[in-house]
Amino acid sequence: MKKVIINKVTTRQEMKDFIHLPHKLYAQCPYYVPDLDSDIRDTFDPTKNAGLDYSDIQPFVAYNENRECIGRIVAIINHRANEKWKTQNVRFGLIEFVDDPDVSAALLNTVEAWGREHGMTHIQGPMGIFDFDKEGMLLEDFDRMGSMITIYNPPYYPRHLEALGYRKEVDWLQVRIDVPKEVPAKYARVAQLAKETFGLKVKKLTDEDVYQRGYGRKVFELLNLAYAPLFGYTELTDKQIDSFLKRYWPLIDRRMLPVIEDEQGRVVGVTITMGSLSHALRRSHGRLFPFGWFHLLRALKWKHEDKAEMLLIAVHPDFQGFGVNALFFDDLIPVYNELGYRWAETGPQLESNVRELSQWKPLHPTILKRRRCYMKEL
Repeated sequence: MKKVIINKVTTRQEMKDFIHLPHKLYAQCPYYVPDLDSDIRDTFDPTKNAGLDYSDIQPFVAYNENRECIGRIVAIINHRANEKWKTQNVRFGLIEFVDDPDVSAALLNTVEAWGREHGMTHIQGPMGIFDFDKEGMLLEDFDRMGSMITIYNPPYYPRHLEALGYRKEVDWLQVRIDVPKEVPAKYARVAQLAKETFGLKVKKLTDEDVYQRGYGRKVFELLNLAYAPLFGYTELTDKQIDSFLKRYWPLIDRRMLPVIEDEQGRVVGVTITMGSLSHALRRSHGRLFPFGWFHLLRALKWKHEDKAEMLLIAVHPDFQGFGVNALFFDDLIPVYNELGYRWAETGPQLESNVRELSQWKPLHPTILKRRRCYMKEL
C-alpha cells in the first residue's frame, strides 16, 4: 500500500492545494467546467456562506510521500437537514482524487471517521450543504460538456466508491431539448386555457420588483414550498435568500425568467434559466483575474453560447396540473429563438420525479447524464 497522507485544511498552502487540484486532474479534459476558485474559497467563509450558520464543515487534502496533492474531500453535517429528515448523516462533497484506490479509500475513510466522531450513523454524497450546491456523481456521458451547476468526474470515480461498499441512494437525470421554431400545439393550447380558465399570467421581473416589491423573496419562498418534499432539501433561510439575490440576480437575463402569477397576484410558478457559461468558465481556468471576468462578461452580455441552462423550475403544489409548465414553454420558446439559443439542458432532476420528467415529452427530449448520490452505513 502506498503511503497516503491526509491533512485537515488549516494552512493557506493546504487551501491552495485543495482549490487547485482539479486544474491538474482535468488539464487535458475538454468536458470539465471548473468552479471559480473564489467560489470554492467562499464555501468555507462564514461571512459569505450562510449555510455555515447551521452546518459543520471540514475540508481535507491528500498528499503522497513527495508532498504532491493527490486528492481532496470535504465533510459536511447539515444539522437542519438531519433534523428535518430525522437522519444522522455526514455528507461528503467536492471529492477529487487520482486513479488510485488507496487515495479514494483514505479520503472516504477520513470522512467516515469524522462523521462517527460527531455521532453520525450514515455517510452520503457527493452533496453540498444545500440542495442548490452541486450534487451527484456522474455515471455516464463522460464525453459531453459539463456545466456550471453540475459535477463532472472521470469514469473511475463510481468504480472506486462501489468497491468501498457505497450503494445507490438516489439518482438524478438531466433533460436536453432542441429548441423548436414554434411552440408545440399542446403547450400553446394548454397555456391559453390556463390564462382563460384560471386567470394565470406571465410576469417578467424588474429590479424594482425584486428589491422594492418583494418579488425576489416571493420567488425563493415558492422554491422552498415546492422543493420541500424532495430528497435532502432544507428550506433556505432569509440570510441565504438575500445572499442568492445579491449574487445571482445581476447575472440573469430578465427575459429568460418567467414568473407565473394568479389573479390575486400570488407567485405560483417560476423557472430560472440563463445562457450557458461552460465555455467561458473553461477559458477563465477558474479565475476571475486577470482576464477571466472578460470571458464571463462576454458570454453574458455580448456573445453567448447556443445553449440555455434551465436551472430551476418550481410550481406551487396547489397549481400543479393547472397549465403552469405550459405557460413557461409558451413564453420561453419564442424568447430562446429570438436570442439565438438552439438547445437547452435542465439541471439534475430526481429520476423518481415522474411528473417533472414527463412534462418534456412534447419536445422529444433526450435523457442523459445520470448522477448518483451514494450512501453507506458507518
